[in-house]
Amino acid sequence: MSRLTKAVVLAAGRGTRMGNLTDDVPKPMVKVKGTPILESIVRGLVANGIDEILIIVGYRKDVIIEYFGDGEAFGCKVSYVEQIVQDGTGKVVELANEFAGDDPFLLSYGDILVPAESYKPLVNVDGVDGKLTVKIDEDVRKGGAVFIENGIVTDLIEKGGDDAPTSPYYNAGIYVFSPSIFDYTARLELSPRGEYELTDAIKAQVDDGLKLEAVELTGDWADVRDPDVLEGLNA
Repeated sequence: MSRLTKAVVLAAGRGTRMGNLTDDVPKPMVKVKGTPILESIVRGLVANGIDEILIIVGYRKDVIIEYFGDGEAFGCKVSYVEQIVQDGTGKVVELANEFAGDDPFLLSYGDILVPAESYKPLVNVDGVDGKLTVKIDEDVRKGGAVFIENGIVTDLIEKGGDDAPTSPYYNAGIYVFSPSIFDYTARLELSPRGEYELTDAIKAQVDDGLKLEAVELTGDWADVRDPDVLEGLNA
């Protein structure tokens, strides 16, 4: 059985919706129940056999680098790449190209909080070209609607309007990619929002017939997007 050993965490953003909570720390270092979100992610990955983690840093990168160091204290090897230009989720993935090499890797946004066991169904990569996590009954207008047939992703619509096709499956922000993802991010064009969108690259993979398995996350899940979500988690 082929298992993942590498993961990439996107942690470059300030998180402007957090207001003064991110004056001194990047959003992934905001604490939930006393622990930084990013630490919970790292420990969850390590608990499932990931031993090499690349953290994409940017705003207040010093806070993250000082906290995690080389990763030895967390049971893994941690390295860093800085995102200089904030031009969307599609191009930031390209910063992981050298780190990934010829290996598949897990990718998570740095504000997605899940229990450690949620990573377990993602680390076995046999028989598919990648994986995409979904949650049921989230508001797909806030993120992305995922369309699935027989467990395989057939389409994605990112933050569609009220008249866009909809689905009960919400893009949960944790992925598994083969190195072929870099072929697709390299060809991305700016979206109507003026950014390079990772979901456009994934959709292109699907359109080309790559087999991306949808993995439903059934446990707790939180996109710690704003102070209201944070307050609810810490209540």
